[in-house]
Amino acid sequence: MKNNEIYITKNTFAITTPLYYVNDLPHIGSAYTTIAADTISRFQRLQGKSVLMITGTDEHGQKIQRTAQKKGRTPKEHCDLVVKGFESLWELLNIKYDRFSRTTASNHEQIVKEFFQRVYAKGDIYLSQQQGWYCVSCEEFKEERELLKDKRCPIHTNQKVEWRDEQNYFFRLSKYQEQLQAFYKEKPEFILPESRRNEVLSFVNQGLQDFSISRVNVDWGFQLPIDANHTIYVWFDALLGYITALLDSDDEPTLENALSKWWPINLHLIGKDILRFHAVYWPAMLMSADLPLPDRVFGHGFLTKDGKKMGKSLGNTLDPVELIEKYGSDAVRYYFLKEIEFGVDGDFSETRFINVLNADLANDLGNLLNRTLKMAHKYFNGQIPNINGEKIEVSHPLKRIGISLGEEVTQAYAYLAFSEVCEAILVLVRSCNKYVDETAPWSLYKQGKLETLAEVLYSVLESVRLAAYLLSPIVPNISNAIYRQLGFSNDFNDKSAINSSENFVAQISWGVLPENQIFGKPEPVFQRLEMTNG
Repeated sequence: MKNNEIYITKNTFAITTPLYYVNDLPHIGSAYTTIAADTISRFQRLQGKSVLMITGTDEHGQKIQRTAQKKGRTPKEHCDLVVKGFESLWELLNIKYDRFSRTTASNHEQIVKEFFQRVYAKGDIYLSQQQGWYCVSCEEFKEERELLKDKRCPIHTNQKVEWRDEQNYFFRLSKYQEQLQAFYKEKPEFILPESRRNEVLSFVNQGLQDFSISRVNVDWGFQLPIDANHTIYVWFDALLGYITALLDSDDEPTLENALSKWWPINLHLIGKDILRFHAVYWPAMLMSADLPLPDRVFGHGFLTKDGKKMGKSLGNTLDPVELIEKYGSDAVRYYFLKEIEFGVDGDFSETRFINVLNADLANDLGNLLNRTLKMAHKYFNGQIPNINGEKIEVSHPLKRIGISLGEEVTQAYAYLAFSEVCEAILVLVRSCNKYVDETAPWSLYKQGKLETLAEVLYSVLESVRLAAYLLSPIVPNISNAIYRQLGFSNDFNDKSAINSSENFVAQISWGVLPENQIFGKPEPVFQRLEMTNG
């Protein structure tokens, strides 16, 4: 058993991306998290689960207020513009989310205030003086030992922190230290991967300090229910957006209604920079409110470009919209999930990107389907006769790999090991190419060995079908194209398609391609990419 397996015991599955901060348009890091969340959601749907994928935006706080002022907009106007950018990018990336949670929504304010009153009634909120160094970009007080030279933020390294000395309301985080430590011990898989868990344990074991949950002199946010001079701290507000998102549109906005079906969340998917908020503050807040805790928090790594940290000042940012418009959504999805081990830092290089996509999708998979399907049309008029996959010997070189591949890939998806998913499937695809070269179907035809030829072509096309099915959460458009050419009408982009665990088990078996299946016209499913300067 691997530690980062996502165990599911009920037939619902709820997953969240972070609620992204709207100080600027979405970047490649936001796209990366959301691609992964969408892929997991698609795989859970294939397995017959009822899935709720939540994404959205965190829209309050001083940083938003200042950014809007600089651009001559109201904060709401600014948020609305940036939200359109997120929605547009998710459409370009073929993200099939279910709920888009905005922290400026009126029903969210009701949830935040009800939750606040619960925690306040517990005696876990009090007024005190806050002194310290504050990073506006992080919306977080920093300990002096964390700061870089010249009092710069360790995350936003080009930005100096500000000294604050003000009265705030505090949440008694320290009260929950032992309870959190006991919880981490009881549920070691709560924080994944293990490196993130160790990071959190180290932080908590140093001793937790209460954190402020209100701000003064910040107009853009919800007023504190007990003191109109204070605004609720952006993180206390934003984390509750996950709960608000669980409400149906016609639900009265109460915690009881929000938590009735989908809570607790199965998986919070985040970047490692916001780990502390999700793995320490959030569970403590939920403990205070006497609510069940989420199943998992998974913190993935950062992305670099050509080995260097990305930043506007360095002039090496990676525009996700430009990348998708140039190469297509499936290409972007495949590269980031296949080439970067999920959970560790990873790099984008355009040369590597093009080489990987051409090798894996254009050559190994696409060309395999194209040439085999052309032979099926040439030798059998597009309909391979009288071959039953179940009757092919288990010792057959492709069936031998195929019969265990479904289970292997299912396990890898459960571990969020997307690169392992792709590599395992490529073993079968590359074996198919080798098998075609070794069996030489063109020679079998010339020799009149039509029965052997039929089995060869069937075995390859069934293996391509299995590969396409298992890859469909990552490259749904390519999988659709493959399935259409194999004579099926499946649409892997249709969220409403009825799936079941029984159907899933059947589809990940080898030998599903029916006898006498009528195939479609062979066309390239992925065009080779060329390096361009534009």
